[in-house]
Amino acid sequence: MSLLEKLLRSKVVVWILLVLPGAWALKPLFRPDPSDADPLKSTLLHLGLIACILLATVLSFTPLRVLFPKWGVALALNRHRRLVGVSVFAYALLHFTAHVLHVYDGGFETLAKEIQKPFQLTGLVALIILLALSITSVNAAIRWLGGKAWKNLHRLAYLAAALAAYHQAAARKIFPMQVVWIFGPLVLLEIARIWKQRTKPKAV
Repeated sequence: MSLLEKLLRSKVVVWILLVLPGAWALKPLFRPDPSDADPLKSTLLHLGLIACILLATVLSFTPLRVLFPKWGVALALNRHRRLVGVSVFAYALLHFTAHVLHVYDGGFETLAKEIQKPFQLTGLVALIILLALSITSVNAAIRWLGGKAWKNLHRLAYLAAALAAYHQAAARKIFPMQVVWIFGPLVLLEIARIWKQRTKPKAV
């Protein structure tokens, strides 16, 4: 077993990897940079970025396991799918909260107008999907919904990823290559997974 695999099997290590980016994102609120005119906006942008990265990361766990079934790192990562998935919602919720606080400075009317923008609505729908997935991530939900219904529900994570990618891209004046770097590898992995599963010889 490699050192990387051993580290990724540890919940403590995974918790640290999940929490540290949040501490970095929240830093401008507690230790503002004099050159940063809007630390709250910097925080909400960083939180959104982390949520997108983690969403693309957790969705890559399954294709990595399918493509490399004997790779210890892929197997170790899949042990933490639920934890990473819930952390995606946590960061998305923090991002939404920071956004509301930032926009609300202009009053309720400004907030109401802001939420009607298409990219804001897609972000809100993605957040609602992530909320539903987090609530049903416990074992009791699997028993209550049934395995097939639970799987179908959790496939909505891919819709959430598509909405998050649009939300992130449309929030900027120019097309951000950042979206390509975050979600591009996931798309390639999914294509490779589908191709492998469809070309796999059927057992006689």
